[in-house]
This record gives sequence, structure tokens and C-alpha cells, in this order.
Amino acid sequence: MQKRKIEITAEFFPPKTEEGARQILRTANAIKNFPLDFVSITYGAGGSSRERTIEYGELLREIFNFDVMPHLTCVGHSVDELRGIISGYRQKGFNRVMALRGDPPRNEPNFKPHPNGLAYASELIHLIKSEFPEMKIACAGYPEKHPEAASAESDLQNLKHKVDLGADMVITQLFFDNSSFFDFVNKCRKTGIEKPIHAGIMPALSLKQASNFCSMCGSKLPAKLEEMLKSANSNEEEEAKIGLEWAKKQIAELLEREVEGIHLYILNRPKSAIELMDFLFAKK
Repeated sequence: MQKRKIEITAEFFPPKTEEGARQILRTANAIKNFPLDFVSITYGAGGSSRERTIEYGELLREIFNFDVMPHLTCVGHSVDELRGIISGYRQKGFNRVMALRGDPPRNEPNFKPHPNGLAYASELIHLIKSEFPEMKIACAGYPEKHPEAASAESDLQNLKHKVDLGADMVITQLFFDNSSFFDFVNKCRKTGIEKPIHAGIMPALSLKQASNFCSMCGSKLPAKLEEMLKSANSNEEEEAKIGLEWAKKQIAELLEREVEGIHLYILNRPKSAIELMDFLFAKK
């Protein structure tokens, strides 16, 4: 029996410095020959940050021939501004969008919608689907629960609401324990979520990096992985080797279970991105 196609995608973030600009281009050049189904680029609210998403999204497409999915958040935008941004994405030739509520600015502990804006990703999805029905929409899923959700059950219902309003696929937050993802998928299917669910994988390149990401997004760092990273005694090369081997084991199991997609959070780092993709496509 022929294996089901597994989509492989990767995520970039727009640079804030000249060195960051060189880094994203080096990484894109390093992985341009891998047959990725699409790449995404994250979104910074505000004028210059937003423009970098568009600018580097275009560069990823025009120079490296990637199918690009820009992100979009509700943060700081009125509905009219959001409508204009989506229209701009379409005019620039983007056919996909990752619709997110977005995180509050660092100096604000809680998310506050724009007075004329949207409070939830579901509302953004509804806006896009209603006015730009040709666009493919991805939304976020949280295998270990959104940090702000009252319960795993309410979080799952929120995800179903996003899918019911028009999301075409779910891309999960990063996780380091595959059992969390498999349990999440099973619960999604029982809840009536039938759209493809892509597993978000990020290599733990250091204990500090992994801990920071886990604290931000509500993911858990397995005790075994934490112990292994600690054993490296802050040796950056050894930490990265441990994290990459852990990610490879995750990927191997995900491929074996024929997941619908794997989304790599590559952090604009060419060396680790190449190593993971070499492994992934050789296995695939």
C-alpha cells in the first residue's frame, strides 16, 4: 500500500539587524534544494516589523522559489488595517496565511485588542475566510494546552471553533514529547476536527533556549532531555548535538506513524536546519 504524503514545512522569522538579514538569507540558501511544501515567516506587529515580514516573505519566494505563508496577528490592528494587510498579501501573490491572535507586547502582561480590532484568532480566520475565501488558512494548536486556556477541553473547543470558521490546517506549537502530540491528535479527531494537523518540531539547541521557549508557549521539557542537556555543562556544541539527536528521534517516530505534516522551527540557523532536513528527507 502506498504511503500517505507527509507535508514538510519550515518556519523563518524576519530579521531585526543586518547580521540577522544575512542569517535568514544564508539559511534560505542552505535549504533551498530540499522539496519543502511551503515555508512560513513570522509576523511582528507595528510598521517596520510588519514590513519586514512582507519584504523577506517576497525574498524567500522570488530568490529561493519557496511557497511562502506569512503570519498575521491581531495585535495592535483595527479590522480595517487587518483587511488592508490581507489584501496586501494577496496583491503580493501570497496564497496562504497563518492566522494568530498574537502575543501582547513585552511591556504588557495581558493581551488587549485594538479598540476597533479583534480579540481572537477565530475572528481573524472568519474575516479572512469571508472576504478572501481563496486564501488557505493555517491556525495554531497546542498539544500541551495554550498557556491562557482554562482547561485542555476548552482549548480543544477553541481550536474546533477556528477550524469550523475556516482554518484549513492546524500547525502545532513545539513539543518535545511525541506522546503529547499523538494524544492531542486523537482528542482532536474525537472532537470532530478533521483538518490536517502538522507536528511542530524545534531542536533544543541549548538548555537555556529550550527552557525559554517552553516557558513562553506552555510546552514541557522532558526530565530526560533536561538532564541530558545539563550533562553537557553549557558546552554549546554538545548541547546542540543532544538537541538535534532528540529531534531526529521525534521525527523518525512521527514519520513512522505517518503524520500529516511536520513543521520545523529552524530559527534561521542553517547548520541545524540542514542536519534535520537531511535526516528527514532521507527517512521520508
